[in-house]
Amino acid sequence: MNWIRRNSPTREELLESRFIKPFAHRVAHSHLWRFTRTSVRRGTALGLFVGIFFLIPGVQILGVALLALPFRANIPIGAAMTFLSNPLTTPLILAASVWLGNTLFGLHTHVADLYILYDEGASLGEWWNWVSANVGPALLGGLAGLFVISVVSAIVGYVLASVIWDNWIRLRWRRKIRRARDQRHEASTSDTAAG
Repeated sequence: MNWIRRNSPTREELLESRFIKPFAHRVAHSHLWRFTRTSVRRGTALGLFVGIFFLIPGVQILGVALLALPFRANIPIGAAMTFLSNPLTTPLILAASVWLGNTLFGLHTHVADLYILYDEGASLGEWWNWVSANVGPALLGGLAGLFVISVVSAIVGYVLASVIWDNWIRLRWRRKIRRARDQRHEASTSDTAAG
C-alpha cells in the first residue's frame, strides 16, 4: 500500500491535469479514492486493462481516472496498476500480442519481404501491396492480441484482488480476535492475582 501511495498521483495532482479539469468535480468524488472491496477490485481490473491496452504512459493514468467514473473504480489502485506496463514489460507485451493476434487470425508478416523490396528498389505500388497484404493485417492482429491480453489481465487482476482483499480482511479479523482474547486473558489473570 505504501508503494501505491508513493507512486500514484494524489487527488490534487490529478485534478490539476488540463485533461481532467472539465471532469474534476466528478473525479474528486470521495468514493473514487476510498479503498473498499469493490472499488479496489474494479480499480485493479481497470488499471490493468488500460495500462496494457493503451501503452502510452501519460494516457494510461488519465484514462484510468476518466474510466473510473462510470465503473466506480478506485483511482489510486488503477493508476498503480498501469505501472505494470513499463519499458521492461512493454516489449514482451507487444511481442505476445502480435503472436496471439497472428495465431488467432492466422496472419503472418514476413519481414524478409521488406528487405527484398528494399534491395530490389520496389515501386510505390509494390510497397503498398506489401503493406496492405502483410503489415496492415498483422497490425490489426497485434491490436486484437493486445485487446485479448488486456481483457484476460483485467479478469485475472479482478480475481486476484478479490482473493488478496478477502485474505487481508480475514487476517485483520484474526488479529482483532486474538488481541481481544489476549486482553480478556490479561484482565482475567490480573483479576485472579488481585483477588
